[in-house]
Amino acid sequence: MFGDLADLYQEVILEHSQRPRHGKRLACFDASAKGDNPMCGDRVQVFVKHAPDGAIADVGFEARGCAISVASADLMAEVVRGRSAAEVKEIAGKFRALARTGHSENPDDEALEALQPLAGVHSYPSRVKCATLAWHALLAALQGRKEASSE
Repeated sequence: MFGDLADLYQEVILEHSQRPRHGKRLACFDASAKGDNPMCGDRVQVFVKHAPDGAIADVGFEARGCAISVASADLMAEVVRGRSAAEVKEIAGKFRALARTGHSENPDDEALEALQPLAGVHSYPSRVKCATLAWHALLAALQGRKEASSE
C-alpha cells in the first residue's frame, strides 16, 4: 500500500517538474520576486497577478532547478490561485511544516492535500530548501520585495 502511494507521489512530482502547468512568465503581473538556493543551484522567479479584490488571480514562474523545486513551484501556483495574501501566508507556513516533518496538522486541508506529494522531502533535509524556495519567493513578492532567501 505505502509503496503504491510513494509511487503515485513520485509520479505527481515528475509530471509537475517535466510539464509544469504554470511555468511561464505572466504577460501582465503586479508583483515578482526571485529566489535562489546557492547550495544546490535552484533558481526561481515568481510572477503574481492580483484580482480586483486583492486575491491572487494568477501565478506563473520561471525556474531552473531540480524536480522537487520545479514541482513545488507548479503545485504552489495551483494552490494559491483565488486566495488572499493572508491565506497564502498561512498555507506557506503549513507547507514548510509539512516539508520539514512529513506531517500535516490538518490532513483535511484542501491546499495541503494537493501539496502532500512533497511531504517525502522531510526525509532529505537538504531538499526541504528546494521544496520551499518558490514559497519564499511568492511571500517576498506579496510583501513587495524583489528577492527571497531559501532560509
